[in-house]
Amino acid sequence: MVISGRLPLLLLLGLVPVVARPSLGTLWLWVLLVLLLVIADWFAAPRPAGLELSRAPVGTVRLGHPTETVLVATNRGRRRMRALVRDSWQPTAGAGANRHRIRLDAGDRTVLRTPLLPRRRGDLRAVGVTVRTRGPLGLASRQRTRVVPGAVRSLPPFESRKHLPSRLARLRDLDGRSAVRVRGQGTEFDSLREYVRGDDVRSIDWRASARNRNVVVRTWQPERDRRVVLVLDTSRTSAGRVDDVPRLDSAMDAALLLAALAARAGDRIDFIAGDRRVRSRVRSAGARDVAATLQETMADLEPVIAEADWAALAGAVTGLGRQRALVVLLTPLEPSAVEEGLLPVLPALTRHHRVVVASVKDPALERLAAGRATVDEVYDAAAAEQVLARRRRTADLLRAIGVDVVDTDADRLPPALADHYLSLKARGLL
Repeated sequence: MVISGRLPLLLLLGLVPVVARPSLGTLWLWVLLVLLLVIADWFAAPRPAGLELSRAPVGTVRLGHPTETVLVATNRGRRRMRALVRDSWQPTAGAGANRHRIRLDAGDRTVLRTPLLPRRRGDLRAVGVTVRTRGPLGLASRQRTRVVPGAVRSLPPFESRKHLPSRLARLRDLDGRSAVRVRGQGTEFDSLREYVRGDDVRSIDWRASARNRNVVVRTWQPERDRRVVLVLDTSRTSAGRVDDVPRLDSAMDAALLLAALAARAGDRIDFIAGDRRVRSRVRSAGARDVAATLQETMADLEPVIAEADWAALAGAVTGLGRQRALVVLLTPLEPSAVEEGLLPVLPALTRHHRVVVASVKDPALERLAAGRATVDEVYDAAAAEQVLARRRRTADLLRAIGVDVVDTDADRLPPALADHYLSLKARGLL
């Protein structure tokens, strides 16, 4: 039983008979009368079980984008029903305006819409629907909460999608430039042409030259059907927040842009996510919808408070095949984690693959390092300079063993990584 605000007012109204005939009996008689009215009103209220509820599927939505859930309420009882319906979701679903007042005659139905604004990735579920039916006097109500299954799948927002058209234009320009014809690792045969001064003598096709009056050389172009392996670190270092955004989410954004670009270039995309064990693995043959597939896969990934087992992750990369690939490690450039966990396994990877480490840099460190106004700021600046110096030494160490490092702010990491991929493509280094 749920009582309304009318009950205290009705009890206060009992002061009138008590003043007119002051006695303890008058007071108890009034209280008994009110109690009987409340019980009668509760019995007269329609049963909540008479309201049939069904929910339409919500589907998927990108994080931070609005959607809505739809409940269909049907009065299966034989009486008119006045009710308050509350559609409850877990807090991160961002359910707003989820209380609905309805009046339904017998057999009628209505549609209840609750707006949702997801604030976390993954499957966000409905908790329950509470139905409260009022009696004719409005003193008491029946209430019942039931489970009406519902879920919305919140995907990574892929905010870096805005950079894709400009990078695709550069990719088309790269593919269309006949001048980009080089000989070396990661290239494929394109055509034959006459030798000109400055050409590499190793590109001379002696058999074709023997059949012609002039010396003929082979031209080469970057291969299109290459393999790109994205390795997403979900260990404790990815749980840190930069400008109130988890490093993991920023790394996902960069991975999605690179995957979409590489798929348009005709490359095959493989994806691995893990920490102390492999959490997710996706193999793709270069499908155009690879970004949507990766969004679905990334939706359930969360940071794990544990160190990354880079030996296991490197083994997972090797298990995808021995063909040379561009291996992109999306992991924070934390000196201790890199030197103790990642560094020992990199020589085995660089022996067979082109390796890139993509990291989100915290701009707060540079802001702290620039402060000199007070004594406290000087100490903060000294600490920030030490951290930045260690990061630079770690990056230099990685470059010394043949690893490319892309370390920049969260907003600039996706386009910077895409530009680095295009640069490698143009130089025939994939």
